[in-house]
Amino acid sequence: MDTENTNINNTNNSQSSNQQSSQKAIRTEGRVLEALPNAFFKVLLDDKREIMGFLSGKMRMNKITILPGDKVTIEMSPYDNSKGRIVYRLK
Repeated sequence: MDTENTNINNTNNSQSSNQQSSQKAIRTEGRVLEALPNAFFKVLLDDKREIMGFLSGKMRMNKITILPGDKVTIEMSPYDNSKGRIVYRLK
């Protein structure tokens, strides 16, 4: 009886931790400065920081092209502010 309750509690905890990790991503906008090999880009954020951005998997699958000068939305981890995932190309 006790093991069933602990198993249920463990599955609930793992689901809530997955939701929390997706909520912690920091979204910001920036402008692409330079295209680098392997779908990497130098991006200047709106707060004047320069970071390394890489294309998300969905953008690679759909063959979205990004050129220097494009405005993009980036998701960054709160643990490493020097890299980010490009998730959207703004018009």
